Amino acid sequence: MKNYLGRIILLVNDYEEAASFYENNFGFTKIYDVTTDVGQRFLHMGTDPLDALGIWFLKADSREQRERVGNQTSGQPTMVIYTTKLEALFQKLKSNAVKIKVEPVLTPEYKFFHCFDLYGNEIVVVEIKD
Repeated sequence: MKNYLGRIILLVNDYEEAASFYENNFGFTKIYDVTTDVGQRFLHMGTDPLDALGIWFLKADSREQRERVGNQTSGQPTMVIYTTKLEALFQKLKSNAVKIKVEPVLTPEYKFFHCFDLYGNEIVVVEIKD
């Protein structure tokens, strides 16, 4: 038996604005987007349509869920996104007015920075070798 990580679940206020943020800033695309006959929408975004790994957006419906949007992890990072071009991605996010929490840390062993998504979820961006 082999197990795989499928997706993280992220509460959002609006599907389209969340999708737009991740598409415009990280290059994510819609992998799966369907609305059931009872009106429940399943929007899954990621970097590779052949890979199940990605983000599953769920619209916050209840007051309790709306209070958790942007704070599902109680102030801890929500996710890590890997890139092969940290400096270029950092400049793109800055030019798109994405809020930066930790400026790039560049060492011979690792390179990373922290930013926030449109709801305030903290994202750690880490450079990996190409």
